[in-house]
Amino acid sequence: MSSATLSLVASLISDVRAGSLISAEQSSSQAAAAAKQAPPGSKQAEEPAPTDPELERRLALLKSVGEECVTEPELRSLLKKPSFILYDGFEPSGRMHIAQGVFKAMNVNKCTAAGGTFIFWVADWFALMNDKMGGDLERIKIVGQYLIHVWTAVGMDMTRVKFMWCADEITKHARGYWTQALDIARRFKIDRLKRCCQIMGRLEDSLTAAQILYPIMQCTDIFFLKADICQLGVDQRKVNMLAREYCDSAGIKLKPIILSHHMLYGLSKGQAKMSKSNKESAIFMEDTSEDVARKITNAFCPRTEETFEEKREEENMQLVEDKLKNPCLDYVQHIIFCLPGAVFTAGGQTYTTFAAVREAFLGGTLSEADLKAGLIGAIDTLLAPVRSHFQESAEAKRILELIIGWMQEPKSERAPPLRRLALLSSGAPTSVVFAPLPSASPSLESAVDTLRCLAAAPTGEKKILWLCDWSAFTLNCLSGGKSREDDHKAIAAANDLFVAALRALAPSLMAEVTVVLQSEALLANSSDYWISVINAGRVFQLSRVRAVDEACDEAGQVLAALMHVADVLATGQPGAPTSICAPPSQLASHLLACEYMQRKEVAEAGLAPPKVLEVPAVSLRLKAGAADAGGYYDVDGELLLFDAQPDVQRKMKKAFCEPGNVAQNPVLSIVEEVVLPFSGERRLVVQRKEENGGHLTFEGSAQLRAAFASGDLHPGDFKPSVRDAVDAVLERVRAAVKADPELGKAQKEVEKVAKCVAKKK
Repeated sequence: MSSATLSLVASLISDVRAGSLISAEQSSSQAAAAAKQAPPGSKQAEEPAPTDPELERRLALLKSVGEECVTEPELRSLLKKPSFILYDGFEPSGRMHIAQGVFKAMNVNKCTAAGGTFIFWVADWFALMNDKMGGDLERIKIVGQYLIHVWTAVGMDMTRVKFMWCADEITKHARGYWTQALDIARRFKIDRLKRCCQIMGRLEDSLTAAQILYPIMQCTDIFFLKADICQLGVDQRKVNMLAREYCDSAGIKLKPIILSHHMLYGLSKGQAKMSKSNKESAIFMEDTSEDVARKITNAFCPRTEETFEEKREEENMQLVEDKLKNPCLDYVQHIIFCLPGAVFTAGGQTYTTFAAVREAFLGGTLSEADLKAGLIGAIDTLLAPVRSHFQESAEAKRILELIIGWMQEPKSERAPPLRRLALLSSGAPTSVVFAPLPSASPSLESAVDTLRCLAAAPTGEKKILWLCDWSAFTLNCLSGGKSREDDHKAIAAANDLFVAALRALAPSLMAEVTVVLQSEALLANSSDYWISVINAGRVFQLSRVRAVDEACDEAGQVLAALMHVADVLATGQPGAPTSICAPPSQLASHLLACEYMQRKEVAEAGLAPPKVLEVPAVSLRLKAGAADAGGYYDVDGELLLFDAQPDVQRKMKKAFCEPGNVAQNPVLSIVEEVVLPFSGERRLVVQRKEENGGHLTFEGSAQLRAAFASGDLHPGDFKPSVRDAVDAVLERVRAAVKADPELGKAQKEVEKVAKCVAKKK
């Protein structure tokens, strides 16, 4: 390229920075022409000519960036505000190709010239999920610095550009970010998120669980950054539309606008986009002149349409139909002519529009050799400043050499150490019990099961009760408040009430128990906790995680299962055994965590899988037959932890208690599992008249069963005595709530959300 051409390129970049790309007159003319072409009677045809030429100029400038705008009326309204934010996220995953370099730089310059602030979200955690740089976060950060060097060298105007690092920002604002992510997860089905997985270039039937986290986090980014416009590639459109769907679900009025730019073809035949793994499929920003010449010379360059089968993961990469799919013409249109006022010289002719180049090539007046020669020269000119930067800047040169070396390493040689939340450091053996999910109406049975698990801890082990409050949130426990904060408050209140009830029922046992709240624990080191969640997701196929719960079709269920793996990891200590005491209903989740903890990196960290001790569950159902048959919930079918005395009397009166039947006798089970273990006297006194044999006192299960089986103890005497005895136990729970004003507030908080849920049904 001549010095005159170099000067032209510099001048064009300067024009972008100055915002003088499209004149107000041009913009007004374009809008007027669009109105003329609108169908008769349409709103657009009826509207008068625009009265704000400057707004129209900025609108046209932004629309020139993308193949699609969702939606233009929203964009027009946004431009009436004094400022707005656009964002794009990029994975620091290796060398930068020309679309990410030149094309992106020019688009950013257009956006900032239109008055926007452009935020680059350096998605180092996303790169970690995709196993880029071997999952080494420090290497990924260095790659991010390399990309910034390239953009600076190619001419991106940094005046209104901000770079924000995902891992750093999320760690600083962990509570806000992750509660937003959990809220998004709880609102979508797995199948909806699978439709977004094209953004990772993966087939739906080969997904890991982490790849379900990807769209959840990317959707979260939009709201975390308060982005008005999502300015990403067409390949990201599905997840950006997910953000708009989330707004509908969450009642958010102002949706993010989507401005999707074109995806550049790969240079080989049939490549819907470039591939960093195929070095010949794209021009990279630091390619030599020889590299550029070789790649363009060998590039696919048809004059006529050809039929070929696209790979599944490459479908729908284009919004504008292009049956020719010629990558050389694609480069001319979107790389060369992305510069304002650009010209293209080939075969001795100078072209001022892409349409003229395409017409000349398809008509035969411009040969393939001349087209490619002109393209080689134009691209080489664009890359010259980048080459110079990486030759002249010692720091840039050092970074590039590091990255090239890392990319040549076999993956097997890179094994980053285990990252996890390390909650415990005492070195003492530990027994962990995971509490049942919080409920507005916790059953007495759930409390008894929890206390039985705590009591089953091996002798000498420290007892921990783990409350999964954030997992409960993403599983939609107690959902129904006016905001997600209402739901969090309700979950916290329900947990406080449940723990208070346990302490009222078994004060001596609970005095030995340390209660851990999941959210408080993970916020102590949120970075390592969530990296352990991500890493667990990378290890397990989605199908394996879904197998934990046969009814798993919600994204929140996948996230909660992975969080459980991270929770179990957090309770481990090098050299100290850990046990988990659990009812059968929790075993599948615990076994998933144990499976993960058999991995090499876990062993190298000095951790061993916990010993899972199954504690048989009790059944305190008050009626015979299947529980809630036909999907109908019988309100009198079980005792609740916070039942009032009239509730207990009514339910116990209806309880099944067949004379002589000890095989299936709910009233007998109430005595064995509640009255004998948790009453003040640890015994049952059956009140009887003297003529019926007088009072009976039972201090053990065997004596009671024998009396009932023989007929010596009749249901008419037995049920009233058990009713009064179990009510006395529950009265201790009521008294504990009544004595603590904070628990009284908690009860009202739970009742408030429960009423909201009932109204929505």
